[in-house]
Amino acid sequence: MTRTYRAAIVGTGGIANAHAQAIADSAGRVVLTHAVDVDQTRADAFAQTWGPTAGAGTQPVASTDLAEVLASTTADGAGLDLVHVCTPPQSHFALAAQVLRAGVDVLLEKPPTLSLAELDELIALEGQTGAHVSVVFQHRFGSGALRLRALLDDPAAPLGRPLVAVCHTLWYRDAEYFAAPWRGRWDTEGGGPTMGHGIHQFDLLLATLGPWAEVTALAGRQARDTDTEDVSMALVRFENGALASIVNSVVSPRQTSQLRFDMEHATVDLEHLYGYTDDHWSLTPAPGHDELASLWSTDPDAPVSSHSSQLAAIVDALDVGQAPPVTATDARLTVELVAALYASAFTGQPVRRGDIGPDHPFAASMEGTGAPWAAVPAGAPAASPATTPTTPTTPTEENR
Repeated sequence: MTRTYRAAIVGTGGIANAHAQAIADSAGRVVLTHAVDVDQTRADAFAQTWGPTAGAGTQPVASTDLAEVLASTTADGAGLDLVHVCTPPQSHFALAAQVLRAGVDVLLEKPPTLSLAELDELIALEGQTGAHVSVVFQHRFGSGALRLRALLDDPAAPLGRPLVAVCHTLWYRDAEYFAAPWRGRWDTEGGGPTMGHGIHQFDLLLATLGPWAEVTALAGRQARDTDTEDVSMALVRFENGALASIVNSVVSPRQTSQLRFDMEHATVDLEHLYGYTDDHWSLTPAPGHDELASLWSTDPDAPVSSHSSQLAAIVDALDVGQAPPVTATDARLTVELVAALYASAFTGQPVRRGDIGPDHPFAASMEGTGAPWAAVPAGAPAASPATTPTTPTTPTEENR
């Protein structure tokens, strides 16, 4: 049974606009009723901007007090159904936990938490409260990803076994980007491009190929004066036998996001930047398998990878009483790979899935035993403008 869901957005910075647009795109299935920010002026402005669309013509209540918002109800006793957490990463765990304890579902921006240990606490809270976290991994919800997964799940196996995959997130972020005080720090961002940028791509890699088994990795600070890495590379073996390479970079002037899947009978490619349509995908049959080309047709009206597509899937699940997709448990496979990648890079040893138990140093922090480079002194600039040119940053890029 369909109904209208009442939503609040917490944190009204740049990425919150993507969430508000997703609500506006829901055609009334979700309505923005509250905007929460530590700055009342920002909350007011956000509520005024999005009231006509996401608020269905009614200006959302602007507030600085999440507890008060969670306790509020309408005249007929209706409370919130969903809270979108769009704040910087260091506050994700505390805010998500607060919302879960109120019995309300959470749509949580990536990275969901700063550590695997924090994510495990959210998983425990899901079990205790009956409320759910849905982590924003919107690339899972575009039609191309859904089509590929369906072909791989087909018992007839038209594409054959997955053999090789490539997952490259090659982006460019200059000194101005890292001037934000929470960026490039283990204690506030949780990691570098592995945690905050490439995670979208390799989450889709895992959603497509299934559980990973072992990772061997390198990480380095090549050009940015940050505490975290600015480049990481990994070789991953999957439980199904497939092998993959992963590269995450924020020092690559020609930007691209690429996923390539080589199966026995065809290669499927995706190349885009921050989000894809059907046109960004292609299928190349192996010699002697030309008939497979007919399995891959593009549709200009097909769902794209976006917050709107993920929110639509969440509402579909809630309508039938199911947990929303990409719960904290679902996201754990991806966050565990992040922790294992850092552990391998910083210790020089391969890491198998399951190695990082509760007492492991990389469970409590992605920094683990410490990066093999010196930390940036407190208050130091993120990078030297003399050696790193400043380029304009669009609002979309700024919050990724």
